[in-house]
Amino acid sequence: MKLPEEGILLRIFIGEKDRYKGKPLYEQIVLKAREMGLAGATVLRGIMGFGAESRLHTAKILRLSEDLPIIIEIVDRKEKIDALIPFLDEVVKEGLITMEKVKVIKYRHSKA
Repeated sequence: MKLPEEGILLRIFIGEKDRYKGKPLYEQIVLKAREMGLAGATVLRGIMGFGAESRLHTAKILRLSEDLPIIIEIVDRKEKIDALIPFLDEVVKEGLITMEKVKVIKYRHSKA
């Protein structure tokens, strides 16, 4: 797959405990992006953060069971990202979703 030089970075900020149909929401979002043929997705687990309710989430030793922040990043063409938005509207009940233009320097796999 070839990406144009200008792409869109989609960031989805959710909680580790967020679920959709009984499974982790971050997994469901990544699987949906893959099913839709997006270029790729990465899930990052934060060690500390807070959201709209200002409740602090941290990975300190005594609080390992807290609901840690999760960020899902997806880069692709605007049309492909826009096609994913209705699904995100349905499944992301709490969180933040952002989009920004990015310059794609290289996107290759070993079989290129």
